[in-house]
Amino acid sequence: MHNKKLPHKARIEELLSIVASLRNPDTGCQWHLSQDFSSIASYTIEEAYEVLEAIEKSDMPALRDELGDLLFQVVYHARLAEEKQEFDFNDVVATACEKMVRRHPQVFDTGVITTTNLPKTWEQHKREERKLPAGQSVLSTVESKQPAINQAYKLQKKASSVGFDWDNLQAVIDKLDEEISELKDEIRSNNHSRIVDELGDVLFSCINLARHLQVNPERSLRKTNQRFSRRFAYIEQQLEMSGLSMEECSLAELDALWDQAKNYYSKLDV
Repeated sequence: MHNKKLPHKARIEELLSIVASLRNPDTGCQWHLSQDFSSIASYTIEEAYEVLEAIEKSDMPALRDELGDLLFQVVYHARLAEEKQEFDFNDVVATACEKMVRRHPQVFDTGVITTTNLPKTWEQHKREERKLPAGQSVLSTVESKQPAINQAYKLQKKASSVGFDWDNLQAVIDKLDEEISELKDEIRSNNHSRIVDELGDVLFSCINLARHLQVNPERSLRKTNQRFSRRFAYIEQQLEMSGLSMEECSLAELDALWDQAKNYYSKLDV
């Protein structure tokens, strides 16, 4: 049985030991022994989203648990790498420490005056660290295997870090209006392939607007999804109490119930 009263540093060592035991070829767990980076990756993503959900709910006990699960994923991946003699958990921690100190000279280097544009400075440090080959795009470091919203956000941040960006919010709004107008034109023409392209431009512009408003677009959309689900459930509950099905109601009736739901949850949505 593992000792819960160990000092913090010893508890990290205990977690490393637990993962090593799970992966022991002779006495470990067969399920864990069958895993590799690819098979575990989906669990890592899932744990990250569960951390996000706990934060959104302001559920501190859940956040503590989910952060532990996410830490387990980090340790697990490090163990897989150690088995391949690539790197270990200490290397991961050392890299994180070195990177944070290097990217924050205004904090850790007393000879550096605090800069006024920290996000841009951060991106400059990242570019210097990666030392892109001549001719390679700044955007090439943005991974494509991630949610499209996140990818678009990161592409825009990278472009902005080298000066390719609108210099005021109104220009961003005007660009969004322009993209919506172009989408309307393609809808009138009933050109599906062009509709797909223009709708993508509208979505990209919406994400750009979020970035300029300092709003995380993923979080904003998740909150909207939650509101929609809550209001839709309200409609279902009201219809069930009335002995009606959604299919029996007209759109006007459903819209009236939707307005009721908005009013009912208005205090929660603030």
